[in-house]
Amino acid sequence: MTKPAVLIVPGLRDHAAQHWQTLLAAELPRVRCVPPMGRERLDCAARVEAIEREAQAIEGPLVVVAHSAGTIMVAHWARRTTRRVLGALLATPPDFERPMPEGYPTLDALREGGWLPVPRGPLPFASIVAASRNDPLAEYGRVARLANDWGSSLVDLGEVGHLNPASGFGSWQRAHEFIDRIAATRQAASDALPTQPLPN
Repeated sequence: MTKPAVLIVPGLRDHAAQHWQTLLAAELPRVRCVPPMGRERLDCAARVEAIEREAQAIEGPLVVVAHSAGTIMVAHWARRTTRRVLGALLATPPDFERPMPEGYPTLDALREGGWLPVPRGPLPFASIVAASRNDPLAEYGRVARLANDWGSSLVDLGEVGHLNPASGFGSWQRAHEFIDRIAATRQAASDALPTQPLPN
C-alpha cells in the first residue's frame, strides 16, 4: 500500500520545536505543514484558507493530522473544501464553547474570530478523535459528544493532558498507528466496492 501524504495542522501555538507534530513531520516520507500564522492571530477564516492552500498543493491520497485548535480549523475547512481526503486524525480537540484557562482565548475573542459555533455535522471523510481523560482544555465527555457529532471514531488515550510538551509529550508514536489505520481502512473500503458492469 502506498503511503498517503500527510498534512499537519497545528493549533494556535503553531509549530513548537519539541511538539509531537513537529517531530512527526520529520519522520514522514511525504508531508506538508500549514505554515505558522502567529498565536495572536485568531482569524479562523484565514487559517481555514491556509489549510485549503496546502491541501490543494498535495497530489494523491491525503491524511490530515490536526492537534488542539487545529481540529476545529479542520471541522470548519471540511465544510467548504472540494479536496478529497482519506481521513483525519484529530488529537485532543479543545472545548471552545466553554471558558478556557487563563492565557487562552476568551469566548468573545473566539466568537469575533469566527470560530463559533463549532461545526457539529458529520465530517465528509473518515476521522479518529483521540481524546484525553485529563485535558485541561476539554472534558472527556464533551469531546466524546463532539466526536459523535462529527461521525468520528473515538480513541481514549487515558490521562495524557493536552498531548503537548507541557504534558510531557515530545514524540507520540501512536500517530503513525492512527495514520496507517485511516489509510488501511479507506483502502479496504475502496477494494470492497463492487465492480460496475460495462454498459451494453
